[in-house]
Amino acid sequence: MKKQLTYIAVAFLFTGMLSAQKIDLNAMPKPGPTPAINIAKPKTFQLSNGLTVMVVENNKLPRVSANLSMDRPPYHEGNVTGVSEIMAEQFENGTTNIGKDEFNKKVDFLGANLNFSSSGAFAGSLSKYFPEVLSLMADAIINPKFSAEEIQNSKERTIEALKSDEKNASSIASRVSNALQYGKNTSRGEFETVESISKIQLADVQNTYKKYYSPDNAYLVIVGDVKYDQVKPLIEKAFNSWKKSNTAFTALEPASNVAKTEINIVDVPSAVQSVVAVGNLNTLKMKDPNYFSATIANYILGGGGEARLFMNLREKNGFTYGAYSRMNASKYSPNFSAESSVRNEVTDKAVKEFMNELNAISTVKPEELENAKAKLKGNFIMSLEKPETIAKFALNQKVQDLPSDFYTNYLKSIDKVTAADVSAAVKATILPNQSRIFIAGKASDISEGLEKLGYPVKYFDKEANPVAKPAAQKVDANVTIGSVADKYINAIGGLAAVQKITSISSDATTKVQGMEMNMKMIQAKEGKMAMNISMMGNTVQKIVFDGKDGYMEVQGKKVPLSDKQKAEMSEEKELFPELNFAKSAEYKLAGIEKYNNEDSYVVKGAKDTYYYSVKTGLKTGEVKAGEQGSTPTSYSDYKEVSGVKLPHTILQNMGGMDINLAVKSYLINQAKDSDFK
Repeated sequence: MKKQLTYIAVAFLFTGMLSAQKIDLNAMPKPGPTPAINIAKPKTFQLSNGLTVMVVENNKLPRVSANLSMDRPPYHEGNVTGVSEIMAEQFENGTTNIGKDEFNKKVDFLGANLNFSSSGAFAGSLSKYFPEVLSLMADAIINPKFSAEEIQNSKERTIEALKSDEKNASSIASRVSNALQYGKNTSRGEFETVESISKIQLADVQNTYKKYYSPDNAYLVIVGDVKYDQVKPLIEKAFNSWKKSNTAFTALEPASNVAKTEINIVDVPSAVQSVVAVGNLNTLKMKDPNYFSATIANYILGGGGEARLFMNLREKNGFTYGAYSRMNASKYSPNFSAESSVRNEVTDKAVKEFMNELNAISTVKPEELENAKAKLKGNFIMSLEKPETIAKFALNQKVQDLPSDFYTNYLKSIDKVTAADVSAAVKATILPNQSRIFIAGKASDISEGLEKLGYPVKYFDKEANPVAKPAAQKVDANVTIGSVADKYINAIGGLAAVQKITSISSDATTKVQGMEMNMKMIQAKEGKMAMNISMMGNTVQKIVFDGKDGYMEVQGKKVPLSDKQKAEMSEEKELFPELNFAKSAEYKLAGIEKYNNEDSYVVKGAKDTYYYSVKTGLKTGEVKAGEQGSTPTSYSDYKEVSGVKLPHTILQNMGGMDINLAVKSYLINQAKDSDFK
């Protein structure tokens, strides 16, 4: 089964290829004088229920959008955390006036885009259909149809997603790092779990809607091909009946930085990359005098491909594909963070470089400062071409309590920033001595190096609970690499049954960004393989190898396999590499680790690592090294096929994205020589 998914990575990498052109990085044009900024104000009115409406007329295209957002602090959901997201999903299930099917048919017929979140909604359509679309949006918001059946469906989808994220280091990092910063039982630190979603009932959804989804401190922004005098009565008619909640929000729970920088680790045994996030809380607001200085400091540190973090971790050291930082001047949760995903073996080195850059950012070079100013000013000027920018600025002024000339003086405010200003802002917002260095990764591979960096190291589980350092499990003296291989062979059907297999054909499906993808694979002894990946009946990629020669076909174009590719593909003569474990000095028994939530024996080869359940002997997964990095794969749902058990659920992680393959069928010993031509 070695090549079952080895080459699927190529298809996903291919879809992201972009042609590059050579540019002279040293020939940056000199910026001209700072232009004067005149920003028109949207026409604004307020309904008696508190809803503030902003209208931006722009008749260049016959389209209109309506964006609803609610200005409210985070609220604690407690043992039903996730209820607000479940509630938001219900808005597309029809209203008390119109059924689900008819509602969605109308949206589709009008060619509209209509979606909802726990803190707002969005609608977009051609201007001639906008009155009807606006009416549908308002009806869904004001007269939602909550049903126990639809809520149960939403819960099941959410639980399925949570389970698929259990081994995803990025998801774990986002959840646990936030919980450690704010406290896991607070409004800003709580997170969804299978248990909290399971507890949600119809009454919880109804109560959340009544208390928190209301026009109090809400803003409706209309942008596009409308006339203010005509759209105002439409909005009043549609939203006047939306009732206030008058909910009194409790004060946000206090949160503070650690007294001294520490490393927090969550063990993700299947991870081949570590997710590294260095962060701290601050008090930065957009109206603060040092806002522009802090923004410039962040841009120089990690704002893009020419920033310090990127140039260090990627260009200089090759630890990662990218490293970035973010200065979040949010109204309720201001913070700083710097993040990247790096190879396990360089995790400690990457952390050291992160901290070097955070400590050094208090001093910036004149050319860095001028470049950052030019880029930020250019981005601001380009944003003014979009009509929705005017509404966004007006909304920010109200929500963030900005001075009336904040945006008209935006470019001048950037120009005024000095190197000394940047240094002062850094001292208040980027705190390398009071940061959490959070890492989600394979503890057995990364702990030793991290513990040598000099920071206190603490361990947490995936629920943000403190735990002891994961200890390596000992292998019984009577367990050998040969016995592990034998146990696997016996578990799937026995040596006699396995030796009869000369070829395996499989037909599997998965979803990529909501689109179904089909993968047909044929494998035979002597390294022969043929793979066809298709979407909507069209071949995306095809790879064929007859044991000696082969090609790759992409969008109808054939490219011969390179000598290196052919050599790698022909290395494995057997369909089951386990048959060679005891015969080859290449493979070593390396202990016991958790893989796919099971204690598994670890068998390491020169390039690849295999995992076998201590309890059942079945293969739980493997990690294969390649030119684009290591790729972990998990196997489960073994079922018998022609006397041999084969996995019917295969989960592979590609660059942080989980590809969940469901095998529809297997065929044994049905391959023909013509399949590999």
